[in-house]
Amino acid sequence: MTSIRKWATRMLEAAIKQAGPRAREWGEAMRREMDFIESDWDALLWAMGSVRSVAAASRRERSSEMRGERINRVSGRVVTGLSVLALLTVISGYFQAPQPDEGAAAHIFQLSIVLIVPTILLFFISADWKQPLRNLRVLAVPGAALVMALGALYYLEHYR
Repeated sequence: MTSIRKWATRMLEAAIKQAGPRAREWGEAMRREMDFIESDWDALLWAMGSVRSVAAASRRERSSEMRGERINRVSGRVVTGLSVLALLTVISGYFQAPQPDEGAAAHIFQLSIVLIVPTILLFFISADWKQPLRNLRVLAVPGAALVMALGALYYLEHYR
């Protein structure tokens, strides 16, 4: 093997080591294809193009993972905000005189409960299931706020 082909092989193997799992598979396939290229200069050109392709695939892979993490983080915060909003609207009912009809607070409570369902689904879909305790910790505060809101609403409706 000439020095040009060795250099091309090392360059491609270094790029493969840095790549993500899916891009690494792609890079290994391109590395095996390089063995069938007869000219050393053509092999070098193949390796340079392969390095570029592996790097691009690796960036897309990392970007996709980061996007999922970001969606999960935002949806967790939205669930927390909606559950606290539901609790605060129920608590505001204790400071008002009984009304014959539902007020704005009741509608805000209903909307927050309706919006929590798809947001929790989005949270679970984008969750990293390699860390299940982290997911439970994120949902602990919203879960407690929802239980308190529903309990306070039950007391408000039935005993007050």
